[in-house]
Amino acid sequence: MLEVDNIEKYYGSVQILYGVYLKAEEGEITGILGSNGCGKSTLLKIIFGSLKSKYKLIKVDGTVIRQKLYATGIVKYLPQHNFIPEFLSIRKALQLYDVSETDFHDFFVEENFNLSQKFGNLSGGQRRIAEVFLTLKTPSRIILLDEPFSHISPVQVEAIKQLMQVEKQHKMIVITDHLYREITEVSDVIYLIKNGSSKRIEKLTELEDYKYISVGSL
Repeated sequence: MLEVDNIEKYYGSVQILYGVYLKAEEGEITGILGSNGCGKSTLLKIIFGSLKSKYKLIKVDGTVIRQKLYATGIVKYLPQHNFIPEFLSIRKALQLYDVSETDFHDFFVEENFNLSQKFGNLSGGQRRIAEVFLTLKTPSRIILLDEPFSHISPVQVEAIKQLMQVEKQHKMIVITDHLYREITEVSDVIYLIKNGSSKRIEKLTELEDYKYISVGSL
């Protein structure tokens, strides 16, 4: 179980996050919703360890993690932007992420991927879905996904959602995306970031109550 608590973040004198709490467990997909600029990406970066915060408490299986979470080797993070270097080949990326070539070919059976291709030579959509796949299939126990459904086709979105359902059985997956319908469909647990605080959503109608979506949108 991943548990984060009391996360506070300032940019200068402006406070973005106010004591945010979140829990993610194996066997579940934990979705984070919130309006643009509310701090969703900031929260994932703080959990991963690439961004400092004024306060934070992170525990894994009840043990407080005092070092940066990425330094433990149990987490992988998909940022909004492309992150695998352009000069890296697909084959080398598979090796670095400890993902088998067979798994890659099985997932991309309809794609014309050559493992010797470099990421810089892939189309935008190919590059993004390859990065999402690698992040999800890594052996790491904790997976943080920021906007995994952006820049890929509807068919690919559905394929990734199916893959998440398989991988969640032995991983803790935390996901955020502006495509809220995809988040509500794929997630077992949902948190809403509003006014810098986290609120666990028990019923989807609460998203209307909190004015995250318009009444009647569901």
